[in-house]
Amino acid sequence: MKEISFESQVLHTPFEKEDAYHSLSMPVYNTAAYEFDSAEAMEAAFCGRTSDHAYSRITNPTVQYFEKKVCNVTGALSVTALNSGMAAISNTLITVAHAGANIITSSHLFGNTYSFIKNTLGAFGVEARFCDLTNPEEVRSQVDENTCAIFLEVITNPQLEVADLKKLSVIGKEMGVPLIADTTVVPFNIFKAKDFGVDIEIVSSTKYISGGATGIGGLILDYGTFDWNNSSKLSEMVDQFGNGTFTAKLRKEIHRNLGAYMTPQVAYMQTLGLDTMKVRYERQAQTCLELSKQLQSLKGIESVNYTGLKENKFNELSNAQFGPYPGAMFTFNLSSKEVCFNFMNKLKLIRRATNLFDNKTLAIHPASTIYGTFTEEQRQSMDVDSKTIRLSVGLESVDDLYNDIKQALEK
Repeated sequence: MKEISFESQVLHTPFEKEDAYHSLSMPVYNTAAYEFDSAEAMEAAFCGRTSDHAYSRITNPTVQYFEKKVCNVTGALSVTALNSGMAAISNTLITVAHAGANIITSSHLFGNTYSFIKNTLGAFGVEARFCDLTNPEEVRSQVDENTCAIFLEVITNPQLEVADLKKLSVIGKEMGVPLIADTTVVPFNIFKAKDFGVDIEIVSSTKYISGGATGIGGLILDYGTFDWNNSSKLSEMVDQFGNGTFTAKLRKEIHRNLGAYMTPQVAYMQTLGLDTMKVRYERQAQTCLELSKQLQSLKGIESVNYTGLKENKFNELSNAQFGPYPGAMFTFNLSSKEVCFNFMNKLKLIRRATNLFDNKTLAIHPASTIYGTFTEEQRQSMDVDSKTIRLSVGLESVDDLYNDIKQALEK
């Protein structure tokens, strides 16, 4: 049989074990613990010599099926599902980082990610080295023998900056540093992270996958492409685990000890969401591009930022990496913070809410919310403008969204 499509792979991923009642949907295993036939079988499961489930903080059949689906359609060596996108980021970086290490990244990060790297990891002796990731030579100059990762968002939120992933990957391979990317803005049915040299991919499954923001979740995809002999923290495990060294460290220690594994209820909902993600994304992304074009000529809007627009400075690189529809989020600037607030208060159809890629279109003022506790100096250094509105485009018609924005501006 010829290679089947993304949609068919998702829909027809087989269960690990045949269901007793031949259910077409993976049942939700609402259980904490599992019984064993013998003490020997119990020992083997707890020591990792079998794939039997021991405790749902570590593995669960419903969650495992969701992980397997993602593995099948991405070609990842392994997938680990956690209870939020931030859990995926923190578990990943704690797996590779250690006191005295540094992480090369950008100041153009989502607020909590920035805080985690700079403040939380910083308190444990991990240095954050912020630089311009669109300048490969600056990145190269920042890497040294203590660098444990190059970390970035493939399209930054809300600045919408795009770095050349292949160039960063070359630097990582030459310098012995893994390239770790948060790819949430563009789903993996469109963007093949492995093809661009990403070693570890992080996804907030809360977004496109969940299918209408039905649950909070995060995914870590290990492509098995990095030589962990280059990691002072993980090199001693390579002889035993080979290209699965990162996953072994993550699954056998870090995620067990941090206790952030995805719940079976969320895994079930996100498995259903994954089934329809491609169809929903195509509609959302096409609407996003069309709406961003229309708003460029709307009175009251100073500028529109979307990398899918031909006028955007990142358009050529964005198109090469993500295609003509680079996500379902864009931003636009009004004349002041006060005008932004007035505009948002007049919206009738578009919802004033955080989150991205819900079925409903969402508007937020990032400077006063996501970055509301940052100082003005910090916001300026991160290029977070008080005149910016971020729009996450849903499944409504483009005409309805345009008319809502138009009436809110006119009032």
